Amino acid sequence: MKGKVTGIGGVFFKCADVEATKAWYKKHLGIDAGDYGATFKAAENQTTAWSPFKQKTDYLGERDQQFMVNYRVDDLDALMQRLAAADIESIKPIEHYEYGSFAWVVDIDGRRIELWQPADESIL
Repeated sequence: MKGKVTGIGGVFFKCADVEATKAWYKKHLGIDAGDYGATFKAAENQTTAWSPFKQKTDYLGERDQQFMVNYRVDDLDALMQRLAAADIESIKPIEHYEYGSFAWVVDIDGRRIELWQPADESIL
């Protein structure tokens, strides 16, 4: 079918202090954002999930949080150790599934973010 959505082109969100938020993401997650944010090159076999949730879910964080970003990572254990050393606490223990491992933390602006290490390294 022509004229359809083929994937997520970007994630945009409001924050209290743009420069502080960019600095937090660079320091703790390695995302180097310039004036227009950051871009990620996707491998041919990478996928991006798109999933609506019921309004009453607590999966995304606090009730007023309307979205959550899932970041694909290459070594979840190492990242979580580094975050813990920076006093950034995990919301709950790492969860392991057949399709990968997940962890959740809160960013500088109080947004819950999800970290995902795929089980199949070819989709990193």
